[in-house]
Amino acid sequence: MSILAWLILGLVSGFIASKLVNRTGSGIVMDLLLGVVGAFVGGFLFTRFGHAGVSGLNLYSFMVATLGAVVVLVIYHALSGRGRGRLL
Repeated sequence: MSILAWLILGLVSGFIASKLVNRTGSGIVMDLLLGVVGAFVGGFLFTRFGHAGVSGLNLYSFMVATLGAVVVLVIYHALSGRGRGRLL
């Protein structure tokens, strides 16, 4: 994937994940970083369990990246002590 596609995927998935976990956005930069890291984590976890990881700029990749970003955000909140990372 191109860098622009990774940035778009990361921004959208990070924003969605931050809305799911703490109901407020974490800022555009943090959402972007969280989404890109989440795409890597989601892709790693999905391939670990026998499914395809992030494959491009499509709905499946958004789902994988968003789930990865949720995992990263919950871990981030647990380690930083910035309140409870709660899901929904």
